[in-house]
Amino acid sequence: MAAQSIDLSQIFASPTATILRLNAEARQLGRAHHEFLLKGVPAQFSVTSLPENLFLWTFTIERGVKWADNVNRTEVDQSSLADFGELDALPVPILKVAQTGEILFANQEARTLLGGQITDGTRLSDRLEGLGRPITDWLADVAASRSLNTREFLRGKGDRQDFFVQVALHPTGREPDSPLIAVLNDMTEFKSLEAQFVQSQKMQAIGQLAGGVAHDFNNLLTAISGHCELLLMRRGEGDADFDDLSQIKENATRAAGLVSQLLAFSRKQTLLPEVFDLSGVLMNMTQLLDRLVGERIKLVLSQEDNLYPIRADKRQLEQVIMNLVVNARDAMLGGGHIRVESQNVTLAERLERDHARLPAGNYVLIKVIDEGHGIPPEKIGKIFEPFYTTKKPGEGTGLGLSTAYGIVKQSGGFIFVESEPDVGSIFSLYFPHFDGAVTDTQHLQVTEKPRTAPRKGVILLVEDEAPVRAFATRALQMKGLTVLEAENGEEALALLEDPELVVDVFVSDVVMPGKDGPTWVKEARKMRPKTRVVFVSGYAEDAFTDHLADVGPTVFLTKPFSLADLTRTVEAELAAR
Repeated sequence: MAAQSIDLSQIFASPTATILRLNAEARQLGRAHHEFLLKGVPAQFSVTSLPENLFLWTFTIERGVKWADNVNRTEVDQSSLADFGELDALPVPILKVAQTGEILFANQEARTLLGGQITDGTRLSDRLEGLGRPITDWLADVAASRSLNTREFLRGKGDRQDFFVQVALHPTGREPDSPLIAVLNDMTEFKSLEAQFVQSQKMQAIGQLAGGVAHDFNNLLTAISGHCELLLMRRGEGDADFDDLSQIKENATRAAGLVSQLLAFSRKQTLLPEVFDLSGVLMNMTQLLDRLVGERIKLVLSQEDNLYPIRADKRQLEQVIMNLVVNARDAMLGGGHIRVESQNVTLAERLERDHARLPAGNYVLIKVIDEGHGIPPEKIGKIFEPFYTTKKPGEGTGLGLSTAYGIVKQSGGFIFVESEPDVGSIFSLYFPHFDGAVTDTQHLQVTEKPRTAPRKGVILLVEDEAPVRAFATRALQMKGLTVLEAENGEEALALLEDPELVVDVFVSDVVMPGKDGPTWVKEARKMRPKTRVVFVSGYAEDAFTDHLADVGPTVFLTKPFSLADLTRTVEAELAAR
């Protein structure tokens, strides 16, 4: 007699291998399993981890095989498949699937997981997709043992695109048309976390790229705008080249603004945080925002009294609100209302939203609400990516929302978006309540003129970019200062080995080949502890906070800086000696 198969013997056990339940086939197999193992009867055995800390142990043995014990010879009973009705109450989604893809049985958990009743003729491919090839091919390969990949991640179809399930297939026999048992596991949350991780990795990689590009551009723009200023100082307004030089200077300034947006996205720009009441900021912006939205759109400002104080860069926050209002305007071609609302909110417990976790506490909530065309669901997850825009070509850079995202996150806040096509969008910004003492902080750039300007001073300028070094040297020399140049930290330390050399101020780039700025300055200050220090960099000061803390008192000047910025900063340090 041809060998046949006993279908799906099942043992349910705890993680400690305590047997909790056996079906009829498992009980029959259990009576003689010792002989099976001793006599080498062909058998298939697999273990599937299930929810509730259970394991499904699946055996498939060939029928017709005989074995002997010490008393008599026994033949395996030709019992049929266990009653699948027993599986209906199990807390594990289980399907019986034909190799053609038709669902022959689904227990209650499987029906619930797959979205409701499963009628005769329903195929697995009617509810799930995502293999990249027909599901029936996968079923046939597993049934014929042509594929070792018995587990696959599949996605829901239709309006269940955000639903994911892992399907583990188990053959029930070796006949050409033997069905398969599918054990399902809801992986929607896992896939959501995976997508969040991939997105964060992508955003981090783009941020690093943007920060690196911005740093290099800031060096170039410092040299371009600086030398342009030097030329303009030798030209009067009536000079034939004056207008052309002014255009170069103006466009270099615009380019610096674009670079600032890149740094904002990568969260590496220099912020000047201060504690302030948001009510005054929004009121002061009303007139400007009214002009931006135009006559066909009405701007409505709604504020709660006594808003909590927050700590942020006021200028950058104004930029965020302006970007959101401009985007709202562009989405409302037919006119309408844009509402800017602000209020205090208190979270009694942690809030989880859009993969972000807001700690419990007090926040100031700003909402920008429009009545525009909305954002399609398939695009809403990408709107904070740089250079991604839903506008027509030539109408947007794709940096507005990514800049807003970077500024808000760098300020310790959170930004969310809700949108419904043809209804509108709501951007929500949460800023934590600042309840600490207000302290005076040193600004990262010196903007006030020194009270006394010294006539003489020796400056050690350390900069690896030759064009920037040339511009800075000429700018300082024009103020009557003596400038010593070094290309890197090693050259600077070599110059300082001369005990007769007097240096009043170190002006150094931060990131350089060899010894970087903080490293060489730290060594130099062991010999010259009273020398003043000005660091310059195309990166933000926050990127070097740990390194700068060990150096001592310093002033930070962000590239691209102007001739006036550099000379004013250095003169202030000379005056403070």
